[in-house]
Amino acid sequence: MYYASFGILSLIIHIIINHDILRKSSGAEALPVRSRYRYFLYGVMLYYVSDILWGFLYESKIVALAYADTVLYFFSMVLSVLLWTRFVVSYLDRETAFTKILIYSGWIIFTYELLTLLVNFFLPIVFEFTQDGEYNPEPARYITLAVQTLLFFVMAVYSFAVSTKTEGKDRLHHRAICASGLAMTVFIVLQTAFPFLPFYAIGCLIATCLMHAFVMEDEKNELGRELGSAKKMAYTDPLTGVKNKHAYLESKALIEKNIKEGFPEEFGVAVFDLNGLKKINDTLGHDEGDVYIKNACALICQQFKHSPVFRVGGDEFVALLENDDYNDREELFESFDKQVEQNVAEGKVVVSGAFDIFVPGLDKSFDEVFERADHKMYERKKALKAMPASNS
Repeated sequence: MYYASFGILSLIIHIIINHDILRKSSGAEALPVRSRYRYFLYGVMLYYVSDILWGFLYESKIVALAYADTVLYFFSMVLSVLLWTRFVVSYLDRETAFTKILIYSGWIIFTYELLTLLVNFFLPIVFEFTQDGEYNPEPARYITLAVQTLLFFVMAVYSFAVSTKTEGKDRLHHRAICASGLAMTVFIVLQTAFPFLPFYAIGCLIATCLMHAFVMEDEKNELGRELGSAKKMAYTDPLTGVKNKHAYLESKALIEKNIKEGFPEEFGVAVFDLNGLKKINDTLGHDEGDVYIKNACALICQQFKHSPVFRVGGDEFVALLENDDYNDREELFESFDKQVEQNVAEGKVVVSGAFDIFVPGLDKSFDEVFERADHKMYERKKALKAMPASNS
């Protein structure tokens, strides 16, 4: 039970710290390097299971099952070595003759172990069980562990060598891989010397913890930042820097969902349309038109500082009034309208704008609020066009 208990603890820790990687992912999470590391983690899990079973079966002297599990034990061991080799070569991303030798070495060790385990059914060259149920290691076991030790050590040295040519986090990651390989090297040597102690499992646990702490968490955070940056770009209007129509539709869908589920929050919809943009584009060119759009956007954002603003068309903007902007909406629009009327007189940027709010019990959808605000905005647009010195 003592032997199996360490394997159980190792398996539990293994699953806890690597649960996010063990789940099959898609998109950027499914990069080849990450997939190969996931396969390695599954290989280690298989080893832990075989190690746990070996502890129970050997102590119970169930020889036939203990023999079968010992075969699984050695198979999962060399499988994890092969998967580790494939991961390290892929992660270091150096396609050379030496890296091919490392991959071939992993396959050779794996194939060698399969052949020796097959021969062991007829001639005990890896291990045997006596009639009393005692486990006896044989010479081929020591050869297997020796070549594994050598491969882990060579990969550790290679990882360190690569790290000397990198900087920053890449250097840290490569040296963490080096440390993981060295940990496996040390504990395989100990496992060779002490067959009845779970040193190989200890080595796997330390190696995967090092990888989790110094490599995978960094990679995950970096990936999150990259995805966040990509999402921000996808949701941002490149000309004005405010949110775009895609972001608007997503926000609208969320509000619609809350309304249908009976948990609507207070919100208002402000609709804006630029006056005179077509004339500027036709007479001064689209570059000046772009400047006009940016100035109009700045005017809207300056007034409604606490609400998300969206550019939903060429000259159309929407603001979702919330928080202080929702509470102060009357005063904000009064001030906004005065500024726009002053701009009309001075020949500056002119923006028609109006708003309406969601009324619980009356409104059944976001669109009902939007349509009322849109209707008011067009009435405002007509009034501004009728004013002298208008840009329209």
